[in-house]
Amino acid sequence: MQQTPPSPLVDRFEAQRQAFGRQPFPTLAERRDRLQRLAALLDRHEAALVQAISADFSGRSPHETRLAEAFVVRAGLRHALRHLKGWMRERRVPTQLHFLPGRNRLLPQPLGVVGVVAPWNYPLQLSLGPALAALAAGNRVLIKPSELTPAFSALLERAVAESFAPDEMSVVTGDASVGQAFSHLPFDHLFFTGSTPVGRLVAQAAAANLTPVTLELGGKSPAIIDSSADLDEAAQRIAYGKLLNAGQTCVAPDYVLVPIGQGEALARRIARAAERMYPTLRSNPDYTAIVSPRHHARLRDMVAEAAGLGATIVQVNPANESLEQGTRKIAPTLVLNPPAGARLMREEIFGPVLPILEVPSLDAAIAHVQQGDRPLALYWFGRDTAHRDRVLRETISGGVTVNDCLWHLGQEHQPFGGVGASGMGAYHGEWGFNTFSKLKPVFHQSRWAGTALFRPPYGATFERLLGLLQRLG
Repeated sequence: MQQTPPSPLVDRFEAQRQAFGRQPFPTLAERRDRLQRLAALLDRHEAALVQAISADFSGRSPHETRLAEAFVVRAGLRHALRHLKGWMRERRVPTQLHFLPGRNRLLPQPLGVVGVVAPWNYPLQLSLGPALAALAAGNRVLIKPSELTPAFSALLERAVAESFAPDEMSVVTGDASVGQAFSHLPFDHLFFTGSTPVGRLVAQAAAANLTPVTLELGGKSPAIIDSSADLDEAAQRIAYGKLLNAGQTCVAPDYVLVPIGQGEALARRIARAAERMYPTLRSNPDYTAIVSPRHHARLRDMVAEAAGLGATIVQVNPANESLEQGTRKIAPTLVLNPPAGARLMREEIFGPVLPILEVPSLDAAIAHVQQGDRPLALYWFGRDTAHRDRVLRETISGGVTVNDCLWHLGQEHQPFGGVGASGMGAYHGEWGFNTFSKLKPVFHQSRWAGTALFRPPYGATFERLLGLLQRLG
């Protein structure tokens, strides 16, 4: 049964829809003003937003929030402001010979009201990143942040209300039932970031309204260590990519595939890299806690199950601190060769737990990746370009970083998005602008149009012209 959204939510949506009807094509100046107000909002409230996110996590590294969230949003805003005029321009496209002197153009047109459902793991970046793209494209925006980050969500609601009229951009807060109702609204586009199971429900809700969706999901993103890789370099980069935000990152390496005989050597190197970054854990502000007791318990249960199934568990706790009571932090944990049936190998981990699996060959590594759902990210480490190119050609993933982790996500000149179970659609830079626009094809007919020759009554002239066009084609 379709859920009926509560009246205040419908009223907010209808106000935006009516405002868009009054102004269906905002000018360049109006769009730039909205982006500049968003940038000013971030400047004004950054410190408070960072503090609120840390409170929601019971300890989130402020440096990581500033880098992975505020900096990423600012980079997107600068890029959009720099390129918006070109993105909005009517685009020339070729015209077939028999339609000349008519001409073809593509007009990027705003869609209307865009809904953004943001997750808890990067609440600032994944609220305002899609929103800035939607604003650049000339839309109105409603944002629903996660109920797992209540301090952040309340602050974002107030901050947006200070800088934007409710019918321009607005934030709605509430529990999961509000999120469900939100996804049933007849948006002109719905953007969701979160888990694959919830993404399926969002897509089903949107389908009832024929609302197009962009789904940024996740999955088990592999890191493949080639026989030609520098293990020390790979270990340091994997450790950073995995432990940023304590592994609560949709593009974090979920597991590592390494040649047979190198698993323990890689584990030692990753452990040393983790110790250098985090010499202490419990009171270390650089090391982030797990967002909720439920997620914390889930991670501990997964590790315990893998141990019970015979996997080797290596916990990285340099100061031998107790993390049993009074904290939701989990020590970086390496799991060597867990069995395929373990939850660690069936579910996206989303925490500082890293399985390391030994495989006999590159063929086996590729087969392992391909037999599962298509991941959001893939990481390859090595120097053998032939092996690299095989992995790029023979695996399918949302994106790839070669000889590092995460950084393909930060490229404003490249699209970011999933494929298959890891999502659909893309954004960042011009791809975000296009996602929230209708590239409307327009054919401009000439005063002297040869197409008049194809009107009835049909006869010999029609046959000769049609035959000529078929030969030219």
